[in-house]
Amino acid sequence: MINNLIYKEDAYKIIGCCMEVHNELGKGFQEIVYADALEIEFKNNNIEYSREKKFSINYKGVILPHYYKADFIIFDKIILELKAISNLTNSHSKQTLNYLASSKLKLGILVNFGEDSLKYKRIVL
Repeated sequence: MINNLIYKEDAYKIIGCCMEVHNELGKGFQEIVYADALEIEFKNNNIEYSREKKFSINYKGVILPHYYKADFIIFDKIILELKAISNLTNSHSKQTLNYLASSKLKLGILVNFGEDSLKYKRIVL
């Protein structure tokens, strides 16, 4: 049911920004370059974001000394995970699911800038 997609409009805006960056830069850069360009797109489109936000990982009631950093948190509710690789695998999707579980957020968007055309995947917890 397309009409029941969680955060449909927000996700549409985010993916649009990612497409703009991919159209402008193409493939072949490191992930950090795409992240820098996305910041410009987010600012130009009045999209609220935080970059490299840290999340603790709880193991049996103990907060582990290492944490994970989300590439972007958009509108305080969507994780945007960037890749710049030849193709996405199931392990990338599982990684994003783990990030959602740790952050208690419901939607992750996994984006790959490393292919001829932008590839993305919505991941819902």
